[in-house]
Amino acid sequence: MTPTPRPNDARHSRHPRRPGGKQPLLVLDVVGLTPALLARMPRLRALGERGAATPLQTVLPAVTCAAQSTFLTGELPAGHGIVGNGWYFRELGDVLLWRQHNALVSGEKLWHAARSRDPGYTVANICWWYAMGADTDWTVTPRPVYYADGRKEPDCYTRPPALHDELTAELGEFPLFRFWGPGADLVSSEWIIGATRHILRTRRPDLALAYVPHLDYDLQRYGPDDPRSHRAAAALDTALAPLLDEARAEGRTVVVLSEYGITPVRRHVDINRILRRAGLLHVYTQDGMEYLDPWTSRTFAVADHQIAHVYVRDPADLPATREALTGVPGLGELLDDAGKKEHGLDHPRAGELVAVAEPDAWFTYYYWLDDRRAPDFAQLVEIHRKPGYDPVELFMDPRDPYVKLKAAAALARKKAGLRYRMAVVPLDPAPIRGSHGRLPARTEDGPVLLCSRADALGAHPADTPFPATDVKRLLLDLALGDPT
Repeated sequence: MTPTPRPNDARHSRHPRRPGGKQPLLVLDVVGLTPALLARMPRLRALGERGAATPLQTVLPAVTCAAQSTFLTGELPAGHGIVGNGWYFRELGDVLLWRQHNALVSGEKLWHAARSRDPGYTVANICWWYAMGADTDWTVTPRPVYYADGRKEPDCYTRPPALHDELTAELGEFPLFRFWGPGADLVSSEWIIGATRHILRTRRPDLALAYVPHLDYDLQRYGPDDPRSHRAAAALDTALAPLLDEARAEGRTVVVLSEYGITPVRRHVDINRILRRAGLLHVYTQDGMEYLDPWTSRTFAVADHQIAHVYVRDPADLPATREALTGVPGLGELLDDAGKKEHGLDHPRAGELVAVAEPDAWFTYYYWLDDRRAPDFAQLVEIHRKPGYDPVELFMDPRDPYVKLKAAAALARKKAGLRYRMAVVPLDPAPIRGSHGRLPARTEDGPVLLCSRADALGAHPADTPFPATDVKRLLLDLALGDPT
């Protein structure tokens, strides 16, 4: 695995500075976009052909929160502190994924750097992560309504608050259950694209950041080579067309980038079950259900796609942990302190060890040994309660012939204002066919960077991956020109 260069690494390529005044900018994070998928997306492909295009060198772990934080700060996870989509909060004794507070991200943000040169610089964040609490001018981010009786209803958070009613009047409520879960599809990306168009039209921000997740779904469900994934790419390209047309008409520079590429997988690694069988992971039981006990476990892992942070409470247990994980099929590499430092992942939030899956494998969060002892949230879409990422939430249980009837009954109870459990997610990880998180072995399997300006990359070789740590400087130059 090629280590990610640090910002001061000799291999870190800098784009040339160019003169010019302020230029409005639209940055689209098209999740999962790769050179191969561009062949199915004529509008995005044409943008790169008319302008500039290059492979993008991502970070380890190649996951949303870590990659986006690098784009916006120019730092590796060792600097900005986002070591994954979640981690073990040692000070709380709890595993938490998909937190939203911007204060978790260290380092100078892109808009702070822009405002140091132009104090009136305005920024809109439409669904990039860690949006809440950020001092952007306009913010839109998914935020369900959590009612006191346990119900969860779709909604979003906006800043300023009045923007909420504007967007819902024009676009309807934020389609939360089509943003993630078995129903995740193009509708959520269409809503985000519509919100971006509305904000560009009514607010005219200097910089607009928009997160477009659609490719994440079918590529994980079916793999990147499946015809259904190809159709998803074509459909997203069509959905983006009006936004691209309006940006071009406005004279707005467009940058399209992706955080990672999704590659085929055929097996999974139950890393926590391995640690439990070795006597290192502990659980506690309530109402017949087993829960991970991070307070007393000697070792446990926070699984995050193809990366798992392995937390070891006592350094004396490091040899036993290494022994338990050595030679495990599907586990390709176990990074120690030196390995983490080499990849820019040496931050206190990281595990004492970091497991990296082999290219065709990924990590489950499962820690129970008998499905009858699984916690009730295991079959729900519960991104905040599960102590690890669960891509199987993209499926309804294919082995349950009554799963759709169960979903309909739960939905009826919900509409009647009654408590309900939408327990439809399988406990079998076999359906997953695509994953990400490790560094790609080939540039064609990795992310890309496109720009509508032909001079955007200067003399940077088109076939050399552009470092994620240099994206912030590139965006600043495109937006504000040469500061000298």
